[in-house]
Amino acid sequence: MEVLAISKEMLLNEEIRDREVRVIDADGAQLGILSSREALRLAEEKNLDLVKIAPQAKPPVCRIMDYGKFRFEQAKKEKEAKKNQRVVEIKEIRMSLNIDTHDLETKAGHALQFLRSGDRVKVTVRFRGREMAHTELGKTLLGRFAALCEGVSSVEKQPKLEGRSMSLFLVAKPAPKESTSKGGNQNAKA
Repeated sequence: MEVLAISKEMLLNEEIRDREVRVIDADGAQLGILSSREALRLAEEKNLDLVKIAPQAKPPVCRIMDYGKFRFEQAKKEKEAKKNQRVVEIKEIRMSLNIDTHDLETKAGHALQFLRSGDRVKVTVRFRGREMAHTELGKTLLGRFAALCEGVSSVEKQPKLEGRSMSLFLVAKPAPKESTSKGGNQNAKA
């Protein structure tokens, strides 16, 4: 999609209507200010395109290049950047107010797995019926949950009551710099 936007912005060959343009050769050497006809003739001699790369400059800057190859490389770079991009997901863990200790630890273990894989975790306590009168117990439960995940995560958003549920957001802590220096010290001792 972005490649099309680039081709719309850049004018090539006969589309360039300026009287004079500053021309850069395919090698990057400046050829100086030439008429657009002469610049186009130079590009055609080399079987390349004349592309306007800086239309706002006085005079506009044009480059002699293989435009098809340029578009292909741009598309390739964008595809590579998209491939390396990591989308952070929000994983939700739901609990009830009367959860048992082992169940809480199991859910904390799942949260730690999510955090280690780079996702954010939303921990939710649902209140049913008369439990709404004891929202402070939900806050305490979320505090215990955050304490179980303390080594790997930090609290992004404090517990907040929204309707009949209270939520807490956890994010993974950045990798500590100390671990890399400890590895360096171990190598020094060896």
